Amino acid sequence: MTDDEAQIRNLVARWLSATSAGDTATVLELMTDDVVFLAPGRPPMNQEEFAAQSERPAGIPLSKIEFAQRIHEIHVAGDIAFMWSELAVSILPAGAPGPVERQGHTLTVFRKLSGIWKLARDANLLVPKP
Repeated sequence: MTDDEAQIRNLVARWLSATSAGDTATVLELMTDDVVFLAPGRPPMNQEEFAAQSERPAGIPLSKIEFAQRIHEIHVAGDIAFMWSELAVSILPAGAPGPVERQGHTLTVFRKLSGIWKLARDANLLVPKP
């Protein structure tokens, strides 16, 4: 494993950990300013929209979020890299009767800025788990 690949795997691990902890500030630091998120049936989302969607109103408990991810490939070409993976997400909002579960593939593009890898584009193909 190259140093770049190890840094990207670390970024992904930090992203999942920060997301589970409700740490939106850390997640935002892991993406480029011009990031674009693509998901089925939704318009593209930028960083500002991501931040707004991640806000939790005061007094609302943190949802329990669990991830299972299998990275199939990371390919680095200079200051650009891509990764495709399988991802399963289970979200249990506080007080909900059961979790919302989604699974599928992701295709993610990273860009190295000033020596640091950041998430630049993400195509999330997760669908409801059967």
